[in-house]
Amino acid sequence: MRVVAAMSGGVDSAVAAARMLDAGHEVVGVHLALSRSAATLRESARGCCTIEDAGDARRVADRLGIPFYVWDMAERFQRDVMEDFVAEYQAGRTPNPCLRCNESIKFAALLDRALALGFDAVATGHYAQIVERDGADGEVVRELHRAVDAAKDQSYVLGVLDDEQLARAFFPLGDTTKPRIREEAAARGFSVAKKPDSYDICFIADGDTRGWLTSRLGEQPGEMVDAVSGEVVGEHRGSYGFTVGQRRGLGLDRSSLDAEPRYVVGVEASTNRVLIGTQDLLGVDVIEADHARWCGAAPVGEVRVGAQVRAHGEEYPAKAWVDEHDPEVVHVRLDSRIRGVAPGQSVVLYDGTRVVGSATIASTDRASVTSPR
Repeated sequence: MRVVAAMSGGVDSAVAAARMLDAGHEVVGVHLALSRSAATLRESARGCCTIEDAGDARRVADRLGIPFYVWDMAERFQRDVMEDFVAEYQAGRTPNPCLRCNESIKFAALLDRALALGFDAVATGHYAQIVERDGADGEVVRELHRAVDAAKDQSYVLGVLDDEQLARAFFPLGDTTKPRIREEAAARGFSVAKKPDSYDICFIADGDTRGWLTSRLGEQPGEMVDAVSGEVVGEHRGSYGFTVGQRRGLGLDRSSLDAEPRYVVGVEASTNRVLIGTQDLLGVDVIEADHARWCGAAPVGEVRVGAQVRAHGEEYPAKAWVDEHDPEVVHVRLDSRIRGVAPGQSVVLYDGTRVVGSATIASTDRASVTSPR
């Protein structure tokens, strides 16, 4: 196969490209330029896609003896990921930009361009596995599964991929742990073998999400209100800077409250109010989610699943079903209440290690009398 290897400049994508070459594929390395003003040098382990990263990717490609190109996708990334991120927070939701990037950039824009240029597939350094099995009609079915390394598993952020995208995707690292990947990189002589992982939001290199949003939306003073009594308990500079489940950075006058900790239990974008309450108000066991994406056929009827609402969070037993009136809406009923589930987050559904699909959380509620976890 002719394969585009997405090379971020890190150790994972370097080994992924090498493994695709070892498997006999014709490999071309591609680095995605996602910012028109990328920093010259990485200042920490945060962020990615710097000029330094592009140089690291090129050096790996040269060592492998494969062609290497930089594809400019800054405009698409700005529109589909960064502007979406701002709009979601402004609407009182908590988005996951990594899912949006995988959906819109790496497995839409990148894959589409690769196919248009005559390539057969895209390979990335994500930690996940594609398992092939025989389908009922005799055709090979490709399923997305969790990685062997549970600590590095990235199947959650790949839950937006559909059948056609999975058919054109390779994840060569899914059967290996991160320490072994670093050992392999060192053995291959890659200079990135000890390079620190990037983490958090790549376009907010200092990790100050609230500050980054404020620089784009400006200060929007409003009230912090007790969710039960309706009493004003504080002020804020923008409801977009808060998310459900948040405890730190509330700026409340503790002397006017009892000793019990307070959390954000809701964000009302229409009134610019942040609702504050005790942790017992955070527990939910009902999720309604939209923008459903299925890694295979959509489930029929009510099915037992594992539900995960954070990239490296716990998986919770639940049942799920597609709305009978809208196939893009999914209902999830958790076996027990969980805390800190915010609209805008993604819920990814699993059947064992297999990813069933994902959807964006639109609302949450309580339906049972079980204790919160």
